[in-house]
Amino acid sequence: MTATERVLAALAYQPVDRIPLFDSYWGEFVAAWQQQKRLGPDVDINDYYGIDIAICTPDETPWPSQAATLERTPAGEVARDGWGATHRTTPGSFFYEEVAVALPEKVDPDTLVFESPHAEGRYDGYLAAVAHARAKGRCVFAKTGGPYLRTMNLRGVEQWLIDLAEDPGWAYALAERVTDHLTAVGVEALRRAGLGETGIWIYDDIASNRGLMVSPRTYERIFAPLMARMVSAYRAAGARHVALHSDGNVLPVLDLLVDLGIDTLNPVEPKAGLDVVALREQYAGRLAFVGGLDNAGVLPSGDRARIRAHVQRCAEAARRGGIVIGSHSIGPDIAVADYDYAIELIRGA
Repeated sequence: MTATERVLAALAYQPVDRIPLFDSYWGEFVAAWQQQKRLGPDVDINDYYGIDIAICTPDETPWPSQAATLERTPAGEVARDGWGATHRTTPGSFFYEEVAVALPEKVDPDTLVFESPHAEGRYDGYLAAVAHARAKGRCVFAKTGGPYLRTMNLRGVEQWLIDLAEDPGWAYALAERVTDHLTAVGVEALRRAGLGETGIWIYDDIASNRGLMVSPRTYERIFAPLMARMVSAYRAAGARHVALHSDGNVLPVLDLLVDLGIDTLNPVEPKAGLDVVALREQYAGRLAFVGGLDNAGVLPSGDRARIRAHVQRCAEAARRGGIVIGSHSIGPDIAVADYDYAIELIRGA
């Protein structure tokens, strides 16, 4: 089977020649992998481990032409992104400090003028990434953000949560404006790359390990109608699959998401209380899963018996369809040898 055939069969709960795999790797893990394997920078870790899926992203920001480096000194860099937010970073840091956002004060969302979703520049890098992934033989999906997380970019984390509590009507109107823009970009991305055969992923981290970032009632009132609009538009554009990527415990609204038309969930994090094997049994035929491996407790533990029991349980379920195995990401706390061991168990299942 090709990677596309393999992934699509797994998502449809059909037999596969081998369990498909999807993972992403931190730079620190890649560096350790290269050093321990004595591999040069020209060796692609995704090729080495046989990653089956590639996610390709157009520039979905409202104002891509505004992105610029504002200041660069030995102490760090200040830059503005296409969401109109200004960030300060320091050398060697993983996170940044948010200095300013595009909308520090409320405005009428209808007055916001975003750059055209049809602008050619949004898709140059995206189409190159799609072509590269296809040349590598991977199953390619498009990607956009979702209404919760991307609207937050305009207001900042704390203020966005306050908006949702204090003025849900205005919050909905702003999220609606952002969602319409994201959806237009997503539809164009599907069309330009011809990805209807596979589909599109919506990245919208709506939860922490302990539960949703907002109440289930708030999610149902404000975000569910917008998600339904996105899913409907992507289906109308020909997308076979519409997946949701969200970290954390999404269980309080998982039935709702399935009803809205989400047919694939990623990354299905055990540390957030999600059990991919149990979920597969509960949603068999209605919802497929990409992920399920425990990258926070089991894989970093170094306990081979524990790793074996966990991986074999997930792999046994994946052999029956409905699961593309992987994790949220593979970081430097996971030993290269232990990750190799997990991959060997998956390949041998």
